[in-house]
Amino acid sequence: MNEKKLGKTSLIGLVIGSMIGGGAFNIISDMGGQAGGLAIIIGWIITAIGMISLAFVFQNLTNERPDLDGGIYSYAQTGFGDFIGFSSAWGYWFAAFLGNVAYATLLMSAVGNFFPIFKGGNTLPSIIVASFLLWGVHFLILRGVETAAFINSIVTVAKLMPIFLVIICMIVVFNFDTFKSGFYGMASGSVGIFSWGDTMSQVKSTMLVTVWVFTGIEGAVVFSGRAKSKKDVGTATVIGLVSVLIIYFLMTVLAQGVIQQSEISKLASPSMAQILEHIVGHWGSIFVNIGLIISVLGAWLGWTLLAGELPFIVAKDGLFPKWFAKENKNKAPINALIITNILVQIFLISMLFTDSAYQFAFSLASSAILIPYTLSAFYQVKYTAQHKNKANLKQWVIGIVASIYTIWLVYAAGLDYLLLTMLLYIPGLFVYSYVQRDNKKRLTKLDYTLFIVIIVLAIIGTIRLLTGNISVF
Repeated sequence: MNEKKLGKTSLIGLVIGSMIGGGAFNIISDMGGQAGGLAIIIGWIITAIGMISLAFVFQNLTNERPDLDGGIYSYAQTGFGDFIGFSSAWGYWFAAFLGNVAYATLLMSAVGNFFPIFKGGNTLPSIIVASFLLWGVHFLILRGVETAAFINSIVTVAKLMPIFLVIICMIVVFNFDTFKSGFYGMASGSVGIFSWGDTMSQVKSTMLVTVWVFTGIEGAVVFSGRAKSKKDVGTATVIGLVSVLIIYFLMTVLAQGVIQQSEISKLASPSMAQILEHIVGHWGSIFVNIGLIISVLGAWLGWTLLAGELPFIVAKDGLFPKWFAKENKNKAPINALIITNILVQIFLISMLFTDSAYQFAFSLASSAILIPYTLSAFYQVKYTAQHKNKANLKQWVIGIVASIYTIWLVYAAGLDYLLLTMLLYIPGLFVYSYVQRDNKKRLTKLDYTLFIVIIVLAIIGTIRLLTGNISVF
């Protein structure tokens, strides 16, 4: 049978589409509101070094281990055992489907700019329309992952159009004096005066934003099993990352020469719409808001693909219940998609009553998604050490730099959140135990040890939450 496979263009579309979501349309104020041009540039240099190293890790491991179809999950399993691999997949899946809840509410909030009945994103009409869209995306993917990936590529091109228009307009009206006046930042009141301590504080604020804007870099890696060529996976990851990095850099730096840095934090969301309106008038805001809607729809599609594919792959490898491994006639992961989108639906309905539970869970999941990145970087170092007779300097450097960077990301995201993230893994302990029993495997001493560590850390996190040392709302 001639099975359709994903080409390089579709894979690049998955990477860019997964990374550029709604956050891209507000990154100007998210970064520039607290930092001047110098801090933003330093922040992007650090991010570029770390993220490009991580992209090269994915590229190298895909080329060296083409047998590992699960990519980001299977690196953790191969390098550090079944339970670590399962935990990596569990946290990633949780983060992916909760990300779709965020896209649903963000989409309806954007539509609310044109139709007030949807304002806020969690009204009854918003939840009803979002639910219809949720299952519309579901049935689209059931027509075949390749069809959905092709549509995602088209949507990715469409949502880049307003972004490129904003960048071009900012280049045209860029004022160097405006840029220079806020180069060191204005938050401290010491305009035009360089302070290393203040600059580093600003850099840290920008880095906390970049922790999240590149989530999705692994988009092509997750689908490596459906790629026409494994080499395309690594290439798509690097091309996608560099493209998005350049876009984000230009957007955030150029904005400093269009509006005074002290005014950027006052821009309403999405700040990109306010920037274009400032340059060309009200039609610019309308154009960007339409682009935001397209962007979120595309990101929603991309992340639904990821959220359905991962448990399907993990189940095929025997670490999720076998039920998840079922495909339909179009080779789409039907059962994995069903359970994923039912969970999304439950969270959507819960937001009619309170969004606190969702905010809490999404905060945990956002931290959890960094763990698979860290484990992938660690596996690059381990693989290089195991094959040092044929390893080159590049493989050592990208592994070590990516490991340091991902550890820093976990720290920057908040150690308290890392403690609370362990709560996600409590139900996972039962699922893992069931799967191992179903596979006629016994839990090892290491498994029991890690179970105890997770439970203890979850208890510590819960105590800190209940005593008010951690605030999540």
